[in-house]
Amino acid sequence: METAIDKLTHIVNLEYFIRIAVAVIFGFCIGLERELTNKYAGLRTHILVCLGACVFTLISIYGFPTFAPGDNVIIDNATGVRDTSRVAAQIVTGIGFIGAGTVLRNGPIVLGLTTAATLWIAASIGMSCGAGMFDIAFAGTVLSILTLVSVRVFERKVLPTSTKITSRIKINIICNNEYTQKIQKYIIEKYPNISELSTKQLKVDENSTKITCVLDIISRKPIKDLYRAFSNIQGIESISIQECLE
Repeated sequence: METAIDKLTHIVNLEYFIRIAVAVIFGFCIGLERELTNKYAGLRTHILVCLGACVFTLISIYGFPTFAPGDNVIIDNATGVRDTSRVAAQIVTGIGFIGAGTVLRNGPIVLGLTTAATLWIAASIGMSCGAGMFDIAFAGTVLSILTLVSVRVFERKVLPTSTKITSRIKINIICNNEYTQKIQKYIIEKYPNISELSTKQLKVDENSTKITCVLDIISRKPIKDLYRAFSNIQGIESISIQECLE
């Protein structure tokens, strides 16, 4: 007598669920690295991209009926040949729109290219899972994470210090009112690549002003260099400097 589990197995293909689950796991692994480095596209985005690519690949391979009766040849009514890659092939094009949305350009700075690339590789890993090629999906996931982590360390510790690296930095300065214009003039003269510069009178202290600026600086250690540059300026009561992450 057929059990309930056997009936369920006939209705639900367990292999599909395994492929989808593996795609979610691999998407989580890549998304976790992006999340830990505070990128805009993190866990949810990479998981959904990987999952979506897997589902589309499954639909592309198994979602359309066989038109040739009585044998295993799959053909199309119109062309005589069924191409199971038609739907999956559009994933490569479609993922470009999502990747383009993560890329930002402001002056000489281009942000988000690496994140766009991780979305692209996440889609390919999802397609591999959908096709049942778990070895390729696993290798792609491991190599992607190793590349993201190891190359970042390599760039910081091995490359020559003369390598030009442009960073976007946000600076918040609390200063005495009488020194506001002097500090603004210093920032404008010393750092030409300024994308934002504003002042705001503090409500809690009428004698103090908050200066906020966002600038692009070429330096291996931009925050340390900026603290050193502003340390000798008179009138600064407090200062906070942070890097605008990709």
